[in-house]
Amino acid sequence: MGRGKYKSKPTGHRQFSTPEDLLAGTSSRPQTFSKREAERDEVEVDFVASSEEESGDESEGHEEKKKGIQGIIEIENPNLVKSKTVKARDVNMGRTTELSRREREELEKQRARERHMRLQEQGKTEQARKDLERLALIREQRAEAAKKREEEKAAREQKKVEARK
Repeated sequence: MGRGKYKSKPTGHRQFSTPEDLLAGTSSRPQTFSKREAERDEVEVDFVASSEEESGDESEGHEEKKKGIQGIIEIENPNLVKSKTVKARDVNMGRTTELSRREREELEKQRARERHMRLQEQGKTEQARKDLERLALIREQRAEAAKKREEEKAAREQKKVEARK
C-alpha cells in the first residue's frame, strides 16, 4: 500500500488497519478521548485509594469520597455553596428566620419610598412645596389672563354697541 505524505483527494484512497496490525497493536488509529479519560480516572482513583489507605489509620470516621484532586487538597473555600437542606425533625418552628443583608436593604428601600410618597402627598417635602408654589403661580397667571380676555371681550362688545348708534 502506498502511504505517502499527501493524499491526492480527500475522498481518495482510504487506509484501513490490517488484522495483523490490530493484533500487534501498531494500528495507526488514534486512541479516543473517552479511552484516555478512562485511563486518567483509573490513575486518579488508584492515587486517591493509596492516599486514603495511608490516612485511614488516623481517622476512622465516615468520610465522603471526593472527585479528582478535591480529596488531596483540603481547603476552606468561602465561595463554595454549602447545602442548606434541613430535615423536618431538626426544624425549629419558634425561631424566626433572619433576613439577608440584601433583603433587609430592599425592605428599607420600600419603606423609605412609601414614607416619601406619603409626605409628598401631604406636601411636606421640599419638592412638594416647590411644586405647589409653581402650581399657585400658574393658577394666578391663568386667572389674570382670563380676566384680561374678559375685559377685552367687554371692550369689543362696547365698541360694537357704540358703532350701531
